[in-house]
Amino acid sequence: MIKLFRLVAFIEGVSYILLLFIAVPIKYLLDDPTYVKLLGMPHGILFVGYIIFAVIGKNKFNWSYLEFFIISAASLVPFGTFYVDKKYLRIN
Repeated sequence: MIKLFRLVAFIEGVSYILLLFIAVPIKYLLDDPTYVKLLGMPHGILFVGYIIFAVIGKNKFNWSYLEFFIISAASLVPFGTFYVDKKYLRIN
């Protein structure tokens, strides 16, 4: 499960960065919403998947409420999922 969570976290993080720093500026600066439409739905599905994995992980990995909050909130911050991967999801 942890490998799949790491994969979803990585792809969700990349999709968020692409959406936020490439698609949205193109939409508003060049008046072309194509990339937002293209990336929006996959990012939304990945976001929901990330949150579901976080909820499952809370119980499976015995995370505290603070850890669960940090892991969940990281999906709202650019590059946050990469921090979560490094701090909470890596298996040594």
